[in-house]
Amino acid sequence: MHFLDKIVPSGQLDARVAALPRPVVFTNGVFDILHRGHVVYLAAARALGGSLVLGLNADASVRLLGKGPERPLNPQDDRAAVLAALESVSLVTLFEDRMPLALIARVRPDLYVKGGDYDMATLAETALVQTWGGRSVAIPFVEGRSTTGLVQRIRGESA
Repeated sequence: MHFLDKIVPSGQLDARVAALPRPVVFTNGVFDILHRGHVVYLAAARALGGSLVLGLNADASVRLLGKGPERPLNPQDDRAAVLAALESVSLVTLFEDRMPLALIARVRPDLYVKGGDYDMATLAETALVQTWGGRSVAIPFVEGRSTTGLVQRIRGESA
């Protein structure tokens, strides 16, 4: 399979997820400038299950998050292609909402994963996944590695 085949449009998502090895792990994010922290995080997430589905914030979704007028730096199709090229990622699909709740409800992952900078108990995503017996896990955050920090360094700002 060519890595671009791992980018799944909404209309094909249900069938593609059904064909994945279980347990299915789900994570989501912007992944604007892919860095070491992202790669370590995604590899750890994938190691928790049989496959990893990545919900990628579409450009419109990134703007809803208030990360700044210049974000995303890389357009959604470029971000999706880079992520799909990673061995750890089984599927990439875009979502337009601020939060991926509707997407998670479609995927019905066995495990929902976020970085250690999140309090999993407070997330609506955790509550949703628990309704079908799934669980949520926080993966330790890689200190000193963030897109915001990279942007600040490029601008010559202090992090």
